Amino acid sequence: MLKIKNLHVEIENKEDKNNVTKEILKGINLEIEKGKIHALMGPNGSGKSTIANVIMGNPKYKITKGEIFFEGEKINELSPEEKAKKGIFMSFQYPSEIEGVTIRNFLKTAYQNLKDKKISILKFKEILDNKMKILKIKEDFSERYLNQGFSGGEKKKSEILQLSILSPKLAILDETDSGLDIDALKAVSEGINLLKKENPDLTILIITHYKRILNFIKPDKLSILINGKIAMESDSKLVDELEEKGYGWIEED
Repeated sequence: MLKIKNLHVEIENKEDKNNVTKEILKGINLEIEKGKIHALMGPNGSGKSTIANVIMGNPKYKITKGEIFFEGEKINELSPEEKAKKGIFMSFQYPSEIEGVTIRNFLKTAYQNLKDKKISILKFKEILDNKMKILKIKEDFSERYLNQGFSGGEKKKSEILQLSILSPKLAILDETDSGLDIDALKAVSEGINLLKKENPDLTILIITHYKRILNFIKPDKLSILINGKIAMESDSKLVDELEEKGYGWIEED
């Protein structure tokens, strides 16, 4: 589904007065299989969120070397809109609040743009109501303004609802567990698992610092990112070892 080859990425170094760029990714090689759940972990500042942003096409990040392939097609130069239409979705760590735009209207517009077709209000209501029922989200949730005044858990539920409506091929979940209490984490994880059950071909990349979300969403494969490089790959059993030892022993090796 996704293949990254020798990826080097730079960003403007805000701490440098001469605007010298800073290399964050230093030769990433990563393969994510169709229909699998792939977890990416690593300490703060290792470049995890950078990978998500670069895959999605955030213009703040500059690819200096390497290639990104999605379903065999090189996508380095594609815009975020073009990548979204090809089936790539990214759930943000800190979703924006948009006053005056309801979740329902936002999702209907996004759905129509991605599918390149119009849909009636009644037909979309049917789709939305069905997804909300599956995710156990109350009906009035869709009438609220997008993320405005939402708790951390509600913002993440909103992102998972977007994921279910837009039905991508690849879902990149950037620290979905950030700022969630245990009840919200369980609810969000249950929603993701339900979507995966509904669509077995859905490919998921979970980016996280901690083990706790991986207690509820079991990855097929785990990659560890250290200082801008993939330092180790294993199955989900490695998660327990990281919980016990941290990342220091991998850096030493």
